[in-house]
Amino acid sequence: MKISESLLPEFDQEMASTHKVLERVPLPDKSDWKPHPKSFSFGALAAHVANMADWAGLTLESDSFDYAPPGAPPYETPKFASTELLVAAFDKSVAQARSALAAADDSKMLAPWTLMAGGKAVMTMPRVAVVRTFVMNHIIHHRAQLTVYMRLNDIPVPGLYGPSADES
Repeated sequence: MKISESLLPEFDQEMASTHKVLERVPLPDKSDWKPHPKSFSFGALAAHVANMADWAGLTLESDSFDYAPPGAPPYETPKFASTELLVAAFDKSVAQARSALAAADDSKMLAPWTLMAGGKAVMTMPRVAVVRTFVMNHIIHHRAQLTVYMRLNDIPVPGLYGPSADES
């Protein structure tokens, strides 16, 4: 079994759960809501989660990414005016990421990938580790934050690994 094939069931499960969370994000009504001044706004956090699936394709289709390239504008997370646009962008990214993941052979999965800032390496890891940690685990982490935002705003939290208190 290819490495990518072993990741696909987990990827599919986590992206389906993430979709359930994102479709309940109340945009634009709560876009600017924050639980604390140092926190992401609801809209920015949701956009970050929706955009992270893009990173899987980026990781599998390039050797590096510089989010603040010298002499060029830094990367900016897209903003979404509505929940529908947020979910559509996420679904498109997931489909592209899944295709790239399914097509990746073991040599590609084990090859190094580098995250850069200002032309300098921030980290280098095998692509499989980047997909697992920087993409999937990162999505799961911020998805959990979104469920806390939902709870604090009395938005029913979907079940992710079984029913939630709102879906018994």
